Amino acid sequence: MLANNDDYRDAFWHIKQEIAVSQQRAVMGANAEMVRLYWRVGSVLNDNSQYGRTFIESLAKDLRQAFPGIKGFSARSMWYMQKFANEVDAEFCSSCCRIPWGHAMYLLDKTKPGAEREWYVQATIESGWSRAVLVHQIETRLYERQVLSGKVSNFERTLPPPESELAQQVLKDPYVFDFITARRGAVEHEVEERMMENLTKLLLELGTGFAFVGRQYHLAVGEQDFYIDLLFYNIKLRSYVVVELKNASFKPEYAGKLNFYLSAVDDLLRTEHDNHSIGLLLCKMKDNVVAEYALRDINKPMGVSEYRLAEVLPEDFADLLPSPEDIEKRL
Repeated sequence: MLANNDDYRDAFWHIKQEIAVSQQRAVMGANAEMVRLYWRVGSVLNDNSQYGRTFIESLAKDLRQAFPGIKGFSARSMWYMQKFANEVDAEFCSSCCRIPWGHAMYLLDKTKPGAEREWYVQATIESGWSRAVLVHQIETRLYERQVLSGKVSNFERTLPPPESELAQQVLKDPYVFDFITARRGAVEHEVEERMMENLTKLLLELGTGFAFVGRQYHLAVGEQDFYIDLLFYNIKLRSYVVVELKNASFKPEYAGKLNFYLSAVDDLLRTEHDNHSIGLLLCKMKDNVVAEYALRDINKPMGVSEYRLAEVLPEDFADLLPSPEDIEKRL
């Protein structure tokens, strides 16, 4: 029997001690202490990994008997602890202690050890993501879109450091507005309307620090009236962000129009406490080479990105699918 195995008894004693000590710690920092406990437990399990699944299953059973009121020590949870300790070193564990254990388990399942996982942990800490938000960000490949994609901007040339680095970090390509269902050929104002109906989700996709200022924001320049598609303010950048939405492929003339809007916003809205206003062109598609040429001699900071919507099925195809009523009848 495993109970007569010296390694098993030693592991059981060590884990009991860790749990007992952990329960005596102050309530403050409970999550951090819990994650540290799970890492230490996982380390003990790794030291005895040669015994396989039965070892962990028996430990889980005996620990529940030793600590009747304790939660989180099922065999499944302890397998996660073992994986956690196996894939996370002590230094990175200190960062993981700042996010809930449920977040950490999801990251263990959905990301590989290394830069991507570390980036999601740091982003969760900085932005305070719930587990649902973290799931969404990973499902929409935020790391790839915000860190790995070849983003097109002139920030390095038009903004001083560290503004330029921060602006480039904030930029994504593509933006995923999967909360918007638009028919094929939908015009820009329809997409804007759907965005306004889902403003919280829009701000989440834009990223941390964005605050909505206005849609079709009016600018009076000379004796003419102009209207910005979407105007935001980013608290981290301390900058107005002018967003122009194009339901078409990128054209060089779009950059010229956005440059004009940025000049107007800098003169009419920007104060001495604000940094340079930044422009963002969101297009259905873009040719990176064309976009880079278009921005080369633009003197205002701007980026060009694609965006994705959730499209509805074509009517002729949708007609082939059963209605909810048909499905109910078949059931």
